[in-house]
Amino acid sequence: MAEHPGPVDQQALDEVVRFTSELIRIDTTNAGDGECRERPAAEYVAERLADAGLEPTLLERTKGRTNVVARLAGTDPAADALLVHGHLDVVPAEPADWQVHPFSGEVRDGVVWGRGAVDMKNMDAMVLATVRQWARTGVRPRRDIVLAFTADEEASAEDGSGFLADHHPGLFEGCTEGISESGAFTFHAGDGKRLYPIAAGERGTAWLTLTAHGRAGHGSKVNRENAVSRLAAAVARIGAHEWPVRLTPTVRAALGELAALYGIDVDVHADGFDVDRLLGELGPAAKLVEPTVRNSANPTMLAAGYKINVIPGSAVGHVDGRVVPGGETEFRTTLDRLTGPDVTWDYQHREVALQAPVDAPLYAAMRAAIEQFDPEGHVVPYCMSGGTDAKQFSRLGITGYGFSPLKLPPDFDYQALFHGVDERVPVDALHFGVRVLDHFLRQA
Repeated sequence: MAEHPGPVDQQALDEVVRFTSELIRIDTTNAGDGECRERPAAEYVAERLADAGLEPTLLERTKGRTNVVARLAGTDPAADALLVHGHLDVVPAEPADWQVHPFSGEVRDGVVWGRGAVDMKNMDAMVLATVRQWARTGVRPRRDIVLAFTADEEASAEDGSGFLADHHPGLFEGCTEGISESGAFTFHAGDGKRLYPIAAGERGTAWLTLTAHGRAGHGSKVNRENAVSRLAAAVARIGAHEWPVRLTPTVRAALGELAALYGIDVDVHADGFDVDRLLGELGPAAKLVEPTVRNSANPTMLAAGYKINVIPGSAVGHVDGRVVPGGETEFRTTLDRLTGPDVTWDYQHREVALQAPVDAPLYAAMRAAIEQFDPEGHVVPYCMSGGTDAKQFSRLGITGYGFSPLKLPPDFDYQALFHGVDERVPVDALHFGVRVLDHFLRQA
């Protein structure tokens, strides 16, 4: 195993801040309409990888929707490779709503501001800063590390990780595990407790299109086959539905560790275990688990008609469904029942649910790296309520975890800033992230 010749140097600490800021300034807004162009950010990343002696490959399915992949050779050729991936696109931001321009990358009062500061140009920058320090100091990890900077994660991933997994699997040869976003951030759980949730699962994505069919007619006439009424009734049933509890191994592990941390005597494996009661006793920490103990289906969009006095023959709605691992059959049969005979539904976009073992050596290495730099922090597993590029890379047999480490102050609501206004990240958190990532990737 490679030994580190010293702590993370000042250049790496300076670079992670500068790279985060400069990547934010490259507007890679992905509104899901196909107009995003990640190429400038991909070229920025590739140039810095090349400066570190790597040989990045730029790949596109659609012109301008660019991905970057590079491999860093480890010292043990017999070891499985590790995938480290981050996406280059960001969700839209309305400048008028922000304190600073969302694509300024401004560094103010020890904080880097802008869209992508936590989702996830910060992690991209941490990876770049880490591998560049290794190049300067001659460090090599034990196992091969494949770096992937992807397009289109904020939409379908068809131009990003889906394209890479389906058409360039050879670039990921030997990769058995991977790390990416949405894990190892500080979650302040009250009473001074600092949690570091590491994602070891994701709910599946089930974005649905509902279509109600009826009889078109004049708005002044009685119409018992009104498509708008039928759609509205179906949407109301979906919105009001109480989904049953479905606990996965990852979620049970999270509940067990949180209960122990809070001194709550409960057997999460017992028959009749009341998860809602336990969640009510966990205080702020319940937010980590509550979205993932059930399937969910939230109506989000409606469209019907073209004139107030015309009853249309059809009406369309959209639902954001999320499915716990193993819950897909229940999801489909429930939607069939809730939509009823006059409304059809289909998947607009669908991706698998994921689970990753929390007793794996890689998880232990992530825990150890966090504890090395925050000994009073408590690492806990959790399942993401949404999804990441790990879904697409799972097609290659790669087990994914969420691990993009940040140590955050108590008044910093990390989860609220995902896709939120005034997205930002403290400079100190980026420095912590580089130190943890450097330590972890050498030990993994």
